[in-house]
Amino acid sequence: MESMPRIVEIRQNVLKKNDLLAEELRERFREAGVYVVNLVSSPGTGKTALLRETLLRLGERYRVAALVGDLATQNDAERLQESGALVRQITTGTVCHLEADMISRALGGWKLAELDFLFIENVGNLVCPASYDLGEHLRAVLFSVTEGEDKPLKYPTIVNSADVAVITKIDLAEPVGFQRDRFYGALSQARPGIQVFEVSVWSGEGLPSWLAYLESERATVQKSRTYSR
Repeated sequence: MESMPRIVEIRQNVLKKNDLLAEELRERFREAGVYVVNLVSSPGTGKTALLRETLLRLGERYRVAALVGDLATQNDAERLQESGALVRQITTGTVCHLEADMISRALGGWKLAELDFLFIENVGNLVCPASYDLGEHLRAVLFSVTEGEDKPLKYPTIVNSADVAVITKIDLAEPVGFQRDRFYGALSQARPGIQVFEVSVWSGEGLPSWLAYLESERATVQKSRTYSR
C-alpha cells in the first residue's frame, strides 16, 4: 500500500523532466524556424503512409525531415526514405512512446535551421504518447475508418492532447460501413470543436486540405517569430 505514493512521485518527476526538456526543444525549434508536427495513432491507421505522402508533396516546395519511433525494426524509416526526405529511426525497445530526450538525441548532427518541416511519427499507441510533450507545434491524432467509431471515447486523453484529428483510409468508409455521424459524435464528446481532416493516401482525397493547413500553420508561426525579434 505504501508503494503507490512512491510510484506517483516517480512518474511526476519523469514527466517534469520531460516537460523541461520539451521546452528546451521548443526553443531550439523556434530559433531554427522549423515547424514540428507530432503524429500519434494506434498501430495500423496508415500513419506512415500518410507521412510518406506528406513528405513527398511538401518536399517539392519545402525542406522536410522525419523522426520515426518504433519498438523495433527500421521498416517505417526505410519506407519514408523513399520520399527523398531526411529520415532517422528511433528504436525504443520496450518504451511505448517517444520522449523529449529521445528527440533531442536523435537530432544530433542535423542542422535544424536548414529545415522547414520536421515530422515526428510517434510509436503506435493511443495511451502513453498523450503524456509526453516533444516540443512540437502541432499534435495530430489519427484514426482510420477500419477502427470503429468509438475510438475517441475510448481514448479521450490523447484526443484532448491533440490540436487536430485526421481520419485516414476514408476511401474505405463505405465498404467497411463507417458511420460518420457516430464517429463525429464521439469525437465531439471527447473534444468539442476539434478540427478534422478526412484523407486517403490511395485516392488523394483530402490531402490538399491537409497540406494547405500545415503550410498555413507554419506561415503563422513564422510570422509570429518575425514579429517577436
